[in-house]
Amino acid sequence: MSPVDTPQTGPAPTLAGRIGTISGRLTMYRMILVVLAALAAYSVLLDVLGWLTFGVPEMLAHLVLCLGLTWATNRALAALFRVNPHTESSLITGLLLYFLFWPSLQPMDVAGVALACVLASASKYALAWRGRHIFNPAAAGAFATGLTGLNIATWWAATPAMLWLLVPGVLLVLHRTRKLLMAAVFTAVATTVITAELLRSGMTAGMGLWQALAQRPVLFFVGFMLTEPLTLPPRRRHQLALAAVVGVLFAVPWNLGVVANSPEAALLAGNLLAFLAGQRGAVKLRFAGTRPLTPTTAEFSFEPARPVRFLPGQYMELDLPQARPDGKGRRRVFSLTGSPGQPLVTFGVRTAGPVSAAKAALLALRPGEEVTATAVGGDFVLPRDTRRPVLLIAAGIGITPFVSYLASGGLRGRDAVLLLLARSAGEVAYGDELRDSGVRVLVLMADGSTPPSGLASAAGAGSGASGRLNGQALAAMVPDIAGRDVYVSGSPASVASLRRAARKAGARRVRTDSFAGY
Repeated sequence: MSPVDTPQTGPAPTLAGRIGTISGRLTMYRMILVVLAALAAYSVLLDVLGWLTFGVPEMLAHLVLCLGLTWATNRALAALFRVNPHTESSLITGLLLYFLFWPSLQPMDVAGVALACVLASASKYALAWRGRHIFNPAAAGAFATGLTGLNIATWWAATPAMLWLLVPGVLLVLHRTRKLLMAAVFTAVATTVITAELLRSGMTAGMGLWQALAQRPVLFFVGFMLTEPLTLPPRRRHQLALAAVVGVLFAVPWNLGVVANSPEAALLAGNLLAFLAGQRGAVKLRFAGTRPLTPTTAEFSFEPARPVRFLPGQYMELDLPQARPDGKGRRRVFSLTGSPGQPLVTFGVRTAGPVSAAKAALLALRPGEEVTATAVGGDFVLPRDTRRPVLLIAAGIGITPFVSYLASGGLRGRDAVLLLLARSAGEVAYGDELRDSGVRVLVLMADGSTPPSGLASAAGAGSGASGRLNGQALAAMVPDIAGRDVYVSGSPASVASLRRAARKAGARRVRTDSFAGY
């Protein structure tokens, strides 16, 4: 799905909903870039105040070198390989290397950092499969440079003085990328192992935990590197398992002769495992055409260059090149609306203005033109046990993952109720698919109008104040909600409020899917 102004049919927005709405204005890449830039500025301020002792000239020269060289080499390599450069990605890599290597003006140190920058950019093209890089570029550059002996990554961001901004920055990024659980697993495993080692050396538990979190790069590592979406497996259970494995490799001392344990080595091992477990490589999509769904939405169809593996309810990330990318960047996530195995992949998208530069590029596509799909993933999938009843709640174009359920036959023979919240009858997308689904469909209109022919109105069950759907009204519409798996899809604000309504109505199991803006 894509970001939408969904009908105000849920409870008043919660704090989580407001945070999601605000952070949703930036893509994941732009969010990380902003946070890292703020941390870089903060580190220079700390040096001015005497909390860090690198020297301001050293820090500024180091920052300029990392940013300038990663940007320049990425542009040059993109031209060589005839692809569009991703500027934000190169700047993120430069900022990561800024925090990995010790700021210095010594010629050998500078040469090592320069080599790491070049190798990091080169890894995106040389260590890639079907257009998608396998390893975290900053980790690859740091690891290879360490093997040469020119310089070694020190991960100096793991400094107690940095925690004041590092902790909220990491939490903001993890909330934005929805990787808090994965980060918690890695942090728990890594800090437990590190603290246990320090306890054996005679340190107290409190001091051991402090050193693990404040003087080891656990937080920086998990916030900005381990959770990079392009190097993660597509399913949450695989991501959690990966977090535990990398946590052990990160914290347990080991030595294989030439290679010893280091954060970058642990991450590269995790990247390789993720690559073997996931959808391998980018996919070229040839634009086939569009069909209007409503006056403000349309379905876009693409012919993939090779079969795309996905589960109904998952999303695909598209790289939509633009001459002048806006604050949301080039990449966008859209829920797949078709069935696996079909010759075309399809997405339902809101097309009403104002539109971002990326969506304008999507709207400007002509049949035969190509875009690149860079990732497939998501856990918004139906339970395997078909005997478990489900309630599907969609706000606006949030209907898209549920259309994939219908197209694939995933709801056939299952006790399912679908509740669609729309502004008006004219804004009900996929009406034919809903009418022919055989699923019990309820439609609640924000303007109080009657749903399109063949679809049942949910208005008879009542609604809360100001036309908002509350827990009491939801319980009246679906009295057995406590026994159903509830799936909620829509904008971040709508999802947060509707999830709360479902909980108040008695739902025990609620899964959510909101636009992340990749």
